[in-house]
Amino acid sequence: QGQLVESGGGLVQPGGSLRLSCAASESIFNIYTMGWYRQAPGKQRESVATITTTGTTNYADSVKGRFTISRDNAKNTVYLQMNSMKPEDTAVYYCHARFTSAMGYWGQGTQVTVSS
Repeated sequence: QGQLVESGGGLVQPGGSLRLSCAASESIFNIYTMGWYRQAPGKQRESVATITTTGTTNYADSVKGRFTISRDNAKNTVYLQMNSMKPEDTAVYYCHARFTSAMGYWGQGTQVTVSS
């Protein structure tokens, strides 16, 4: 219950694309803001993109114009489409569901590596 199940991580060449998926339980998906975070070695975990229940999105400056977050309410799933990828995008990516600032859930994390 309340699990976030991620998929889509892997290895991609610079300039390539990947699509991450995160499936949430129906009980939380309709009321939680969903988002993607990432953490590179030696770096602090940072927000990449978020999307509210009404579809309002926010992006980190570093990914604007390249990444797109979306949600499929019928499937209780949030996606992160990553295009024009750079080596700097290499990190463990985490799905997050937030109800309040004190109540939320994290996915297990999936490795994304951008390298030639």
